[in-house]
Amino acid sequence: MKPHESIKLFEEKKVRTLWDDEQEKWYISVVDVVEILTESVNPRKYWSVLKTRLKAEGSELATNCSQLKMKSPDGKYYKTDVADTEQLFRLIQSIPSPKAEPFKLWLARVGSERIDEMSDPELTIDRALKQYLELGYSQNWINQRLKSIEIRKELTDEWNRVGVREGTGFATLTDIITKTWADKTTKEYKVLKGLKKENLRDNMTNTELILNMLAEASTKDISEAINPKSFEESKDVAKQGGNVAKVARAELEAKTGKKVVTSKNAKNLLEDNEKKK
Repeated sequence: MKPHESIKLFEEKKVRTLWDDEQEKWYISVVDVVEILTESVNPRKYWSVLKTRLKAEGSELATNCSQLKMKSPDGKYYKTDVADTEQLFRLIQSIPSPKAEPFKLWLARVGSERIDEMSDPELTIDRALKQYLELGYSQNWINQRLKSIEIRKELTDEWNRVGVREGTGFATLTDIITKTWADKTTKEYKVLKGLKKENLRDNMTNTELILNMLAEASTKDISEAINPKSFEESKDVAKQGGNVAKVARAELEAKTGKKVVTSKNAKNLLEDNEKKK
């Protein structure tokens, strides 16, 4: 299996999903679905009880659910029950909920969206744009965020080219870049902004996003020029790329007298601006 993790939104609630390229199907967190349908304060317990009941009834649904690693609220990956679209339709029938029909329509749409996106990648960008607008971000911030996604992809492609290992390798180099330009590791940065499972970039201000993009774009360009032959050399490149943004940050802070890296995030600033009107 070659899964691609993503977060989908149903009525502003997050649903963890994985796309399997080989089988060409979605695997979706059962607990997330149960939480949406039942609004239970303990969806894991609800699912555990329901799964026991289904097994007693001889249902194949409870025994056929796979387990895949997904990110939990504490930011770590744990094995969790997942189901494909067909299995989820059967699960929905076992849970009395007023959200059953809307969720079925959402589920069908998610399935078709991936097929559409594979034939037309621009649809992925359009969908991301719509989701950010629904979450209350400003158009200017969204433009920066979408550009940051492109730059990040170029950087990870370069890391793949020079043989950096995905996962721990990417995380280590990202930490070096962030620590260099922002004087904080990714974890420290998230603590500053009061984040847990949320994406750090989704909570950066416009200026933070721009400097982070500068750091990652510089790292990619330097890597292409130097062509590092080892992970240690890639770590040095990451420091150099982060330093480009650090210099820019220091000059900006000297000119404005304001700190760039703060606890503020894009949505906070948008809310503040609305209050001032």
